[in-house]
Amino acid sequence: MIRSHPNPVRLRKVFYIPGYDPIHPRRYRELYRKEGAEQASVSGYDLKLSPRQMEKGSYGWTVDAEIAGEAVSTDFEVLVWSDIVRDSMSNSIFATYSQLVQTAWTYISTGALARLMLLRKGPIIAALYPVCALLLQAMLALLLGLLAAQIFNFGLGLMSVPLPAIFLGLVKLIVTLLVAWGVISWFKKKDSRFYIYYLMHDYAYSARSNGANPPELEARLSDFRRRLRQALDDDADEVLVVGHSSGVHLAVSVLADLIRAGEVPKDGPKLGFLSLGQVVPMVSFLPDAWRLRADLAFLSRTEALTWVDVTAPGDGCAFALCDPVSVSGVAQPDKRWPLVLSASFTQSLSAERWKFLRWRFFRLHFQYLCAFDRPGDYDYFQISAGPLSLEERFHARAPSPSRIDVSVSKYTSIASP
Repeated sequence: MIRSHPNPVRLRKVFYIPGYDPIHPRRYRELYRKEGAEQASVSGYDLKLSPRQMEKGSYGWTVDAEIAGEAVSTDFEVLVWSDIVRDSMSNSIFATYSQLVQTAWTYISTGALARLMLLRKGPIIAALYPVCALLLQAMLALLLGLLAAQIFNFGLGLMSVPLPAIFLGLVKLIVTLLVAWGVISWFKKKDSRFYIYYLMHDYAYSARSNGANPPELEARLSDFRRRLRQALDDDADEVLVVGHSSGVHLAVSVLADLIRAGEVPKDGPKLGFLSLGQVVPMVSFLPDAWRLRADLAFLSRTEALTWVDVTAPGDGCAFALCDPVSVSGVAQPDKRWPLVLSASFTQSLSAERWKFLRWRFFRLHFQYLCAFDRPGDYDYFQISAGPLSLEERFHARAPSPSRIDVSVSKYTSIASP
C-alpha cells in the first residue's frame, strides 16, 4: 500500500511508445486489462478499463482506479508507429539475408559490436541470435538440398536411366535449390515461434542508417511531440511518457525536442518519463546517432521532467542497469537523469513464477508491463494509474548500486558532421 499524499494525482495522461512492433496497439490495451486486474488482485486495489474515442490514427483507453483510498482517472494513448515497422519488414527471404550481411557489417566495421560486448551479454546474445539462426537455416537447407539431389541421383541409377552428364548435373542443381528453398520458406512461415526474421528486421532498421532516424520516423516523432504539447495544455495533474524497448530512444528524442523548444509550460502538469527495458546502446553506439546522443545529453540535465529508467538483469533483451546516458559517453558534470532502478525479477516474482518465466526471454522483456506476485516499489499500474506522480513516488529512491555508469561508446559526438 502506498502512502497517502496531500496533493494526489486525480487526472493523468499517459503516452505509451511501444518498441519495434508491427502488431496493432490493441494488444497493449488487452495486456494492461489482463495484467492490471491480476496486479490489483494481488496488491489490493481497484482498476477498471473502458474504451474511449480517439482522433484518427490514435488508439487508447481510460483507466479508473482507486488506490490507497484515492480515486484517479488516467487517459492512455498509444503513440503508434507500427505502420512504419510493418513497412520496414521485408517479406522477401533474399532481402532479409541481405539485411543480415549489411547489419553485421555495420556493427562489426564501426566497432560498435565490440563496445556493446563490454556491457551486458544478454542483449548481445539476442542480437547475434537472428544472425546465427539465419546462417544455420541456410546451411541446413543446403545440406538437405544436396542430400535430396543425391537420393534423386541414386534413384536414377537404380532405374538405369541414361542421361548426359551435363543434363544430370543441371537436374541435381535444380533439385538442390528447390529443396533448399522449400526448407528456408518453411522456417520463415514458422517465424512466429522463432522470432528470427522479426529480430533481424529490428536490428537492421537502426543499422541501415548508422543510427540516424529515417525521414518517415522523424515525421512521426514530430506528430508525437504535437500530441504531448496538446496534453500539457490540458488540466491533467501529470503527463507521463512510457517508452518500452526501442520506444525508449524515440521517447528521448520526442521529449528533448519538446523541452528544448520551450513547449513545457511552467505552471502545467508534472512531466514524467518512465523508460522500461531500454536498448538505447544498440543505436547510440553507432557513428551517425549524433541526434540521439545529443538528446540523451540534453534530457539528462533538464529540470523540466523526472526520468526513471527501469530494467532487470533477468531481462536478457535489455541493457539491464546500464545508464543510457553514461554508457553512451555523453554524461555531463550536471547530469540529473535518469534514476536507474532494477525491477529485480528474482525478488518481485515468486520462485514458482520465476521458474516458469526464466527461459521465456521475449515474455520477460514485457514483464515490466505485467503483474508481479511479490511486487516491490516498482508497480507499473500504480505508477501509471495511482495517486502519486513519478516524481513523488521515487523522489527518495537511490539509484541501483550495481548500475553501469561509465562511458563505453566509441562514438560520442552530439553534433552532425
